[in-house]
Amino acid sequence: MADTLFSTPAGPAIDYFAHTTQQPQTIVEEQQPQDQNQEDAPVTDVAPKRRAHQRLLRGLSRMSSSPSLASTGRSRSSSTPFPKSGANVSCMSLGNSSSPLVQSPSNGSISAFAFSPLASPSIPGTPKEALPPTSSSSMQPFPHLQGSNAAPKVNQSNIDLCSSVSRPQDMTRALSLPLPSLRPRKTFYQLWSSLPHEVQLQTLRQLRPKEVIRVSRVNKKFHKLCFDGQLWTTFDASQFYQDIPVKALAKIMISAGPFVKDLNLRGCIQIEKYQDALLMASACNNLVNATLEGAFFDSKNVEQLLRRNQKLAHINLTGLTCVSNETCLTLAQHCTQLEVLNLSWCKSATAVGVQTVLKSCPKLRDLRVGEIRGFDSLDVAKTFFETNQLERLVMSGCSDLTDNSFKAMLHSIDPQIDLLTDRPIVPARRFRHLDLSRCTRLTDRGVAALGYCVPDLEGLVLGGCGTLTDEALEPIFASAPKLSHLDLEDLVELKNALFSNHLAKADCVKTLKHLSISYCEDIGDTGMIPVFRACTNLRSVEMDNTRVSDLSLAEAAAMVRARASRATARAERPYVGLSLAVYDCPNISQTGVREIMSRNAEILTPPHSADGSVPVSLRPYPTEIISLKCFYGWQMTVDEHTKRIMRGHFAAAHRLQRKWADSIQATEEANAGGAHGRRRRRRAREARQAHADEEAAGGAAGAAGQGMGIGRRRARTATCAIM
Repeated sequence: MADTLFSTPAGPAIDYFAHTTQQPQTIVEEQQPQDQNQEDAPVTDVAPKRRAHQRLLRGLSRMSSSPSLASTGRSRSSSTPFPKSGANVSCMSLGNSSSPLVQSPSNGSISAFAFSPLASPSIPGTPKEALPPTSSSSMQPFPHLQGSNAAPKVNQSNIDLCSSVSRPQDMTRALSLPLPSLRPRKTFYQLWSSLPHEVQLQTLRQLRPKEVIRVSRVNKKFHKLCFDGQLWTTFDASQFYQDIPVKALAKIMISAGPFVKDLNLRGCIQIEKYQDALLMASACNNLVNATLEGAFFDSKNVEQLLRRNQKLAHINLTGLTCVSNETCLTLAQHCTQLEVLNLSWCKSATAVGVQTVLKSCPKLRDLRVGEIRGFDSLDVAKTFFETNQLERLVMSGCSDLTDNSFKAMLHSIDPQIDLLTDRPIVPARRFRHLDLSRCTRLTDRGVAALGYCVPDLEGLVLGGCGTLTDEALEPIFASAPKLSHLDLEDLVELKNALFSNHLAKADCVKTLKHLSISYCEDIGDTGMIPVFRACTNLRSVEMDNTRVSDLSLAEAAAMVRARASRATARAERPYVGLSLAVYDCPNISQTGVREIMSRNAEILTPPHSADGSVPVSLRPYPTEIISLKCFYGWQMTVDEHTKRIMRGHFAAAHRLQRKWADSIQATEEANAGGAHGRRRRRRAREARQAHADEEAAGGAAGAAGQGMGIGRRRARTATCAIM
């Protein structure tokens, strides 16, 4: 059977080609040339035979399924042009040929051959180019090649099967391989649907809340996904509550309620007009942090929220008029895990409600009760002393707080007194931050009780307590080595001796970072120069409306220059290391401002050493500068100068500083009287105009300037000489 199929009297090898059922099927026979230089043998057409391709394929199927045919077949002819290691090619085409290399004659026979590039030598007359690839989407596996006797089901597209065959077993192995096929490209929705649910949620988390609401309108699947509660585990509506409708806001809260742990509804005033406010409040039952500041909730909604969230650790109820002592009682009963509570400006709550929460919440560390009434009660003060668990206490604006009640918070009502030191023998308080601003009834007697009682104190705010003097602060400076933030604004009774003799010599000079003495009208250079020399870690100093002069500014600039390291490359941009506020100070002049500007833009010339190294103190470029807030007429120039330094344009900053100095000098000369007043005024106008040009050109420095601040000068029309 193998000899019948694969050999003929004309030659050792035959290539078979078959068309689709639409064209008459032919079997073409070609005789191999005896010599490579001999011309190709002519192709002889054989009369068409019906159902020839079915018989051929059935024979191939039987041969491939028969293990006894592995050794059958005739020996290779010695005159074959192919090497022994190679193989002749057999190609079968089942379909209309659309290749330019295969032409379909009118009588249905095939007169062109296509060979695979796997053959080593090409047959004469065969084109060198390989066949163009057939569309992989049209290739289908042949069920009749797997042993089926049914006729093949062929479509109109080309199906080319090319394999190098030297033995029947090679033909069997080649026909058993599956044909490659490409899947159709998926659309966006198919790709999105194939993703896991967690990946879809993580993708939507990258969008802003307003964009998520827009995506929910695509279809029902997106709508369900966008309102999935797992997408809103942290719900902060303070940034977008004005951009989405209240119904969408309520729907998100209702659907995401069990998943939300951090809830921020600050400023959501539109909830008051929505009927499901109670449902929104009751939907959340797993909250840890909650901020309802400025939102409209009545007492029932707030109490429902507190009852359902017993894991609350941080809650902010600032400014809610519905919060009362009953709300504090609900907090004490259901939210015993509280750590931070903010009841500032809750007009309906009193100190009695705060006392209830303080007794029932042993983990409370941060309590903010600004402008709450009733803190003159000694019973409430005794509760503060007995618990001793607060690290931050904000009592800003508590006008009822008196010296006796505040001392009772620190020392109890009747403490035992040490005879040697004349101090009460009580455990140290755990306060780290204490805000007593605008407690107008406090005097030196009450504030001085903080001395030797709060060793861990880091922040103290006493602004607005206008009756305090040096005696109230001296024991605090002597016993608070960790003090870093000190606010003494509007304490008009303070003197320079408090700063020069106590603060500059206290243990907190290395930790003090922020100091505010605004409106301390008696403080001048005598008190502040020692502070700048001792407190080398200062980051912010507010000295507006004081008597400090240019000497204090020069000392601050020297302090920053001494502590800051310098850079060797211009590319290292400096940062603001010290912020000074000296506006409305009558003793501050342009000389002090120019001193700050000069120190900020100072570039040193390092000495040339033998090894090429430069000491740290002599590196050319600064890394830390001073941000100055001064008289409003000079502030624009100072800000522009600072911007140029932050960008690394030191030459442009020097030029701006020089032109500003020329403008100031010309203005001073113009104001002086004499015969040359007109000439001085003209020079002053020119200097001011040059300074204005420099400021306008500061932000327009291009790439050609290479960081030198070179900009385009503003065009001006010439004035009439007569007018």
